[in-house]
Amino acid sequence: MRSAPSLCPICQSELEVVRLHCSSCDTSLEGHFAMGQFSNLSQEQMEFVFTFVRCEGKINRMEQEVGLSYPTIRNRLHEVIRALGYEPGKDEPVDVTPEKRSVVLADLEAGKISAADAMRILRGEEE
Repeated sequence: MRSAPSLCPICQSELEVVRLHCSSCDTSLEGHFAMGQFSNLSQEQMEFVFTFVRCEGKINRMEQEVGLSYPTIRNRLHEVIRALGYEPGKDEPVDVTPEKRSVVLADLEAGKISAADAMRILRGEEE
């Protein structure tokens, strides 16, 4: 089944759902129903969201699965966030405890994580 369009093909105004139908029992409901925020996403953005959820929100797993760089994935995530009506929190301060910083630096020194991974963790972008 195809997804319902969210914009009018004639005037580009937002469409609304006025009728719902159950093909199993032939029941119909009429009224004014919201399409939901996800109707604002393109097919490509929806596929990104499904992959992001499947990867449990871990951008490093997304990098491996889709073969894109960390900055590209981060930019696409920001596009999805904006399409849903929110603004990504770029300027939110990250509170890294001294203990966490020590652990990250020790892991970096021991070769357990890369410098790029250490920077991401210290910026609060991943655990």
